[in-house]
Amino acid sequence: MKTESKAINGITEGVIWRQLLIFFFPILIGTFFQQLYNTADAVIVGRFVGKEALSAVGGPTGSLINLLIGFFLGLSTGASVIISQYYGANEEENVKHAVHTSIALSIAGGIIIMVLGILIAPYALRAMGTPKDIMQSSVIYITTFFLGTVFNLLYNMGSGILRAIGDSRRPLYFLIVSCGVNIVFDVLFVGILRLGVFGAALATILAQYISATLVMVVLIKSKACYRVSIKEIRFEPRILKQILKIGLPAGAQSMMYSLSNVIIQSGINGFGTDVVAAWTAYSKMDGFFWMTMSAFGISITTFVGQNFGAGLDKRVKKGIRICMTMAMSVATLLAVILYVGCPVLLQFFTTDKEVIRIGISMVKYFAPFYITYVTIEILSGSLKGVGDSFIPMIITALGICVLRVLWMFIVVPKHPHINTLMLSYPVSWVLTSIMFIIYLRYFSYLKNMFSRREFR
Repeated sequence: MKTESKAINGITEGVIWRQLLIFFFPILIGTFFQQLYNTADAVIVGRFVGKEALSAVGGPTGSLINLLIGFFLGLSTGASVIISQYYGANEEENVKHAVHTSIALSIAGGIIIMVLGILIAPYALRAMGTPKDIMQSSVIYITTFFLGTVFNLLYNMGSGILRAIGDSRRPLYFLIVSCGVNIVFDVLFVGILRLGVFGAALATILAQYISATLVMVVLIKSKACYRVSIKEIRFEPRILKQILKIGLPAGAQSMMYSLSNVIIQSGINGFGTDVVAAWTAYSKMDGFFWMTMSAFGISITTFVGQNFGAGLDKRVKKGIRICMTMAMSVATLLAVILYVGCPVLLQFFTTDKEVIRIGISMVKYFAPFYITYVTIEILSGSLKGVGDSFIPMIITALGICVLRVLWMFIVVPKHPHINTLMLSYPVSWVLTSIMFIIYLRYFSYLKNMFSRREFR
């Protein structure tokens, strides 16, 4: 039976590089608007309020938000993989159960994270050594932000469902609308009404509400097997178990990644407000690289999931190689753009000369190493596509999280400089990439297809 989405995506047939690009470009454009969405608060607050407010909306608060929200987004990976595999295998009844279980998970998860975020955020910010001059603004921003968690997770889960069945265009459209709304409200609340960081957080909540509404309307009105019926939103134990089997390791991986960044942020906080502000501005620029690599990861996960579900192993292998080549090329291009353009780009966030100077040094330190991260994203996404998420979690935990934590407690105290702290990133990327390559080639399920004579 050929559903409306089967006609849209063609992921299991056609020229591989073309199908990957058709699926990838809407996600790529979406990453731009997603980062623009995330950056709008920082730009407008930094220009209209000051460097203290800039630090408050993106420094320690950003690390905590990524820690909690990132866990669920990793968990939702399990839902996307299960849906894409069932969809590729034409098991429509299972797609239906997986979709409703996923929506139930996003609602329950949103409520839990909202409550946890509001309760623990003030204490966590203090524990991270957040500078006193930005503490109050940070608490206001993060507690207001967490009030919109359910909308945030509903949009991300709904978009994940659409991408899992090969529709990457409509999530893009919704994101563009949401981004525009966020910017308009940022200007209104922060620039005109002078509501400061509270206005920035309120603008984000309203934008998330609109994006969540749009994606849910599409799912509810669809006539395909992934249609959402409000009355059927519930946990299906069998499906939930399958989602958690993949999603919990992915969520734990994301959480550990974010936890290491929280520890790094705690170290950065110790260098003062100028460094925190520069790190915030750099992180927003740097985010365009991460979101783009994430788009490649989403693309290859969906591609591998559907083709694996359809039993097309040869296509899986070739798709991984092509996606790796494309990601390496784009990573190089982005590194050059940021390296050359950072003096101009940083001025969008602040006019403070010292903050800009520090930010330039950060960009020029990191950009040359971007290419070393690509292998992690593509191979991790490929393994998730076949349902292998536990070992990738362990690899990431050791290569990214444990290494960075040890670096913070052993190396940085001996050489207390911001460059020493930043060095932990490229070192961890290189070592983790090596571990992923070894695992894929010699131990993972994918090693079987990579060793078959007909695929050489």
